[in-house]
Amino acid sequence: MKDCKNIKKAAGKKAFFSIIVIISAFLVVSNFYPASVSEAKTETYTVPESFTDLANTASPAVVNIRTVKTIKGGGRVYRHFFNSPFGKQDPFYDFFDKFFGDELQRDFKQRSLGSGFIIDKEGFIVTNNHVVEDADKIKVKLKNGKEFDAEIVGRDPNTDIALIKVKSKNNLPVVKLGDSDALKVGQWVVAIGSPFGLEHTVTAGIVSAKGRIISSGPYDDFIQTDASINPGNSGGPLINMQGEVIGINTAIIASGQGIGFAIPINSAKRIVDQLKSSGEVTRGWLGVGIQDISEELAEYYGIKEGKGVLVTEVFPGDPADEAGIKPKDIVLSINGKKVENTRELSKLIADTSVGDTVKIKVLRNGIEKTFPVKIVKRKDERVASFTPSKGNEYELGIRVSELTPEITRRFNISETGGVIVIDVESESQGAEAGVMVGDIIKEINHKPIETAKDYKNEIKKLKKGDSIQMFIKRINAGYVVIKLTK
Repeated sequence: MKDCKNIKKAAGKKAFFSIIVIISAFLVVSNFYPASVSEAKTETYTVPESFTDLANTASPAVVNIRTVKTIKGGGRVYRHFFNSPFGKQDPFYDFFDKFFGDELQRDFKQRSLGSGFIIDKEGFIVTNNHVVEDADKIKVKLKNGKEFDAEIVGRDPNTDIALIKVKSKNNLPVVKLGDSDALKVGQWVVAIGSPFGLEHTVTAGIVSAKGRIISSGPYDDFIQTDASINPGNSGGPLINMQGEVIGINTAIIASGQGIGFAIPINSAKRIVDQLKSSGEVTRGWLGVGIQDISEELAEYYGIKEGKGVLVTEVFPGDPADEAGIKPKDIVLSINGKKVENTRELSKLIADTSVGDTVKIKVLRNGIEKTFPVKIVKRKDERVASFTPSKGNEYELGIRVSELTPEITRRFNISETGGVIVIDVESESQGAEAGVMVGDIIKEINHKPIETAKDYKNEIKKLKKGDSIQMFIKRINAGYVVIKLTK
């Protein structure tokens, strides 16, 4: 019995110490847990109970924009249904002309709706270019019901931003512009506008992504949000929880429910300032075609990080050409600021004042060079088009032709060296590797290709199983490197 008591006593002590250890461990863990929770809370955004105060504060400065524009000759509907591709010789033209006559070609007025927001007491209103472009009349309606005639101060089609103005004797409500760079994915935002003509509609959501490129223009850099944005919201503000405008609602994806895009307000501020002061936007121009560097191109050039921008074309007589920059140069930095992609380079040059000289560092044949380049006013982009012609050389299932003066002139090709691919046999090495008709083969394994004979000789030098790297200029796409095995 005594032994049993001792055993029970020992067991009790053991249990007691076990409890002490568990409690101590819990206290140690609890000492760390609150810190991690508090850190998580700094990145967590509480769901607002109501957006009422926000809507009441911002809505008075959000306007409904109604425009009227004249569509000549019946416009798109007339051209689609009645305008023949064969001209007046088409027998159907006589039929419609006989029964409808001039009625079909009568001009008509097209009405459209959009949104905007007042940015100062002078009556300046920011909206989208596509809302007011070619408008004959612009009417602006405030939330309190007051209406004004508006005039266009300036437009920038490249960023789809426009500035209009109304005259009012009374003080107008204004919105505060925020900092879109400080915006984080996951934060709550509110869109205010007139979707489908329903004035001052308020929708809420979160920031789904930043820096979206949707191929709408050369300066794409959109905020993506799931706050409902629909036709009529265009030009209206996207607002953060502090009531500040951090974006201009601009685009939606067709059939993409819950996906909308807004121009970051920081990108718009400089545009708006220029439109206000001069009525137009002046951007810097370098005079080059550029592209991002793919993994294959990075390997081909021996670039470890794969950073930089490849120059695909240099326009004769423009700043880059006069400074000495050449195709296949890799732009590494501008005025000491590293350039990692085409979007960064385009923005840096566009934001440079006309007449300023910038130092552009490039990598050429493995050697870094720096060129001082005087920036001029931006021109319209040059786009080359191509239709394949005939040739007579086959290797690897690829048929090539030399770039004769006739071919370059006919198809507006500025290249002076290389051979052009005019046919690729299906299921051949070339087809499987991704060679395309219209590609201009400039090099094979770093050896320049000037003629069809050069191409044929370089391929013949290689043994079966040897690897091949083709350095190719692809029209409207830039340089690519294609790997294949003989």
